Amino acid sequence: MIRDWGASAARALRRPSAPVTHTLIVLCCAVFLMGPASGLDPGYGSGEELPAAQRSYFRHWGVIPAELFEGSPGAALTPVTALFVHGGWVHLLGNMLFLHVFGTMAEARMGRLQFLLFYVGCGYLALLGYAAVHLDSEQSVVGASGAISAVLGAFLFLFPRARVTSLLPFLFFLPVRFPAWVVLPFWAVLQWLAALPASDGPGVAYLAHLVGFGLGFCCAWARFQGATTVRAAPAPAPEGENQP
Repeated sequence: MIRDWGASAARALRRPSAPVTHTLIVLCCAVFLMGPASGLDPGYGSGEELPAAQRSYFRHWGVIPAELFEGSPGAALTPVTALFVHGGWVHLLGNMLFLHVFGTMAEARMGRLQFLLFYVGCGYLALLGYAAVHLDSEQSVVGASGAISAVLGAFLFLFPRARVTSLLPFLFFLPVRFPAWVVLPFWAVLQWLAALPASDGPGVAYLAHLVGFGLGFCCAWARFQGATTVRAAPAPAPEGENQP
């Protein structure tokens, strides 16, 4: 019996239900609020103590490329734990907004378990790819941007005609609606330009964004190639991206 992917996806999009996406958002927010980056837990100290606690926290839970390939089981798990750790309020809120807007529709299309495996797997490989290029780096990398970039890549394949609301600086930040096939490749080009050695700033793993985006698109293509294309409902999204 041939499954009608188009009809099932259309029904899911009319009644969006994305428990995995919402659970991931809750977990990321809970981890952030309990950690030193939020500045809300007095147990991490204040003044000069707080930045030191934050650095120690990021080194423990984040990816350190110079240590990742040394064979330590603990280091091998850090590309997973790093997905739930964020460096600040702007970093967290920006990532969670992107995950909510794009993840809800992607999960409805993929299914819950498949979306969870996709999110964690692509996030892991995105950070692994970044670490492989920066083998000598001692700087810790944290955040869900690699996994969320994979969601954007999958969204581009699954919903290329979905209209995305963007804020463009050269238009005085007026909201403009474009199809996903225009907005998301443009976003990817910006990440590529930012990832160039001359402009790759500390703590901003733009390469992980690119790896995740490419993985997400390829995974969606491999899994849903030939399935019925669904014309998605409009999906608003902010312009810009944060470091993982």
